[in-house]
This record gives sequence, C-alpha cells and structure tokens, in this order.
Amino acid sequence: MVIMSLSLVTPAPAQSQTTRIIKVTSPHGIEAWLVHDTTLPLVAMEFAFLGGASQDPAATPGVASLAASLLDEGAGDLDAEAFHRTLADKAIELHFDANRDEVRGSVRTLSENREAAFDMLRLAVTHPRFDTEAVERIRTAQLAALRRRSTEPNAIASERWFALAFPNHPYGRPVDGTLASVPTITTENLAAFAANTLARSNLRVAVVGDITPEQLGKELDRVFGALPEQAKLTPVADVTPKGLGTVDVIPLDVSQSVVMIGTDGLERRDPDFMAAYVLNHILGGSAFSSRLFKEVREARGLAYSVYSYQVALEHAGLWFAGTATKNERAAESIKIIADEFRQILDQGPTQAELDEAKAYLKG
Repeated sequence: MVIMSLSLVTPAPAQSQTTRIIKVTSPHGIEAWLVHDTTLPLVAMEFAFLGGASQDPAATPGVASLAASLLDEGAGDLDAEAFHRTLADKAIELHFDANRDEVRGSVRTLSENREAAFDMLRLAVTHPRFDTEAVERIRTAQLAALRRRSTEPNAIASERWFALAFPNHPYGRPVDGTLASVPTITTENLAAFAANTLARSNLRVAVVGDITPEQLGKELDRVFGALPEQAKLTPVADVTPKGLGTVDVIPLDVSQSVVMIGTDGLERRDPDFMAAYVLNHILGGSAFSSRLFKEVREARGLAYSVYSYQVALEHAGLWFAGTATKNERAAESIKIIADEFRQILDQGPTQAELDEAKAYLKG
C-alpha cells in the first residue's frame, strides 16, 4: 500500500449555470433552496448542520458519527422500535450521518405522507432520546465496522493520509472514531453534541419535489423552528495539507497494492472550483473516457479502476487520485498517474476533451 502527496496548482476560468431553483425563506427566517417539481408525487429533503466530526473532543473521536446514527433510533415519545415502525408504515425514508464538517440528513416521502414525514424529522432533530439500548446497539455496530475497516487497504490508506496531512487538526482524526475511543463515549457526550450542533444558525436545506414555496416555508418552521437559534461550535482553523511530496508505505500481506495520492485543491467557494471540476472529469473523474483510464487501464492493463476526484471540505480543498494494482506494478502505475497530472497542468486539456466534458456534465 502506498500513500503519496503532490503539490498541485490548477489555474482555469470558472463557469456556472443556473436551474429552476427557488430560494425560500420561512416566516421565521429559515432558508432553503427548492426545486418545485410535480412530475411525481414525492418530496425529498436534504439538509446539513455545519459542525460534524470536527467538533469531536480531541481525545474522543467518533462522537458526531455515533450521535448522527442515533438520531433516528427513537425520539420524543417513540422508542427505536416504534420510531422505525412508524416510518415503515408510511414508507418514509429518513437517514442521518456525519462527516468531517457536517451532520447530514435526508427525508424522502410520498406527497400524501409529507406531514407525517416532517413530523418524524422534527422529533428526530429536536427530541432525540439516546436510549441506552439504542446507544449500545449502534455502538456495537460502529465497533464492528471499525474492525472490518482495520483490515481494508483502502480504509487504512485513507485514515493514514488524513492523519499525516492534518496533524493536530480535527481533519486528522478518524470520523468514526477508533476501537479505543468509541467505547468511552457517554450518553452525555451524545446529548451535548446534539445540543451544541443542531441549531438554526448552521442549517442548510435543499428540497425537490411536490411542495410549493408557501408549503415549504411553513414546514421549515414546523420542523426546525424549535431548535436553538445559535450553534455552539468550537472554531476550526483553515488548513492546508502537510507533507506534500512525501511517500508513506504501509506493509500488508496482500497481493495488490492500493495507491492513494492526495494534494491540496480548491475550496468550494473558490471562483475556479467549477473549472477544476471539469478539468478533473477529463483527468480521472470520468469512468471510461478519462486520461487516467485510457493510460493506466486501456493502454497498459495495469488496473481495473483508476480515478481522481475533488474533496471540498469547509476548511480545506483537496484533490485525490488512486488505483489498485499488482504489487510489482505499483511503481509504474504511480509514475503514469504523476505524468498525467503534470501533462494536464502544463498543457491543459485539448479543445475536443473540453467540449466533450462540458457536454457530458451538462447532460
């Protein structure tokens, strides 16, 4: 297994386009972005509370992940079994998870069950129970997942890369915690995280489907209106990855080497972000037409999969590439990936590549 860092700069002009998106502000000032679409009798909401695993105590990573996993495991007067039974009876999909920067959630429902779906969401974010039975059940599942990941090359490479790139920063800690930290998380830790993070000031909402702006405004207040106005977040510093240009090799007794290459990239608010998005599609973001696919797989047969992608964190921009190949051909694969990076940075894409990428991404 090989983990690498590169230094990378990507100048390119920005480009964007708008669609049928309506900004909705509720009577009490909660904002959302809506695509009103009555093609199907469905409503889908995606939302995020800024905070996430970056708010975990340094000595106890995994709090945000465990707390998010428990938000739909009982709320209000409903224990976990009753909560899930109510969702199933109405065919409501409700899900929560946490990443480095956010607690994310989603709800999907038939239009006829919209009121019930938003009632369940309201309970989950305003009155989570964190019952002992649910906490221990989800904790056990999280520990089992950590044990599995401790033997998975891709997971090992990712965790090591972030630890080396962001020492002494929240981004360097594992989002799901460790086998040592997760057992120490208390119900008080979970309740405190929810109380500090789930607030209106750090809430972002997007909705698509069979709901009007007027209806959505009322639902926003009904669902999120009882949350605290201001989140109590620990400040997180902007950061750039450390150790660029270094190589870290993790010995594993496996027949294939996993290669993970990372460097600094662009934050989402950077005016060149969308230009970089198009450039990445040409380099390694397209499954079957990218330069990396053609050179690593088609021309040389070194790997089944090779790719690149952007990660726009709240306090850092990153760009990754990776593949998995036979141990004896790992060095060759790394050289080709690095060569393709240099070539596209030095010469840029061809006009034909640019036209094809833009046409594909616009649909």
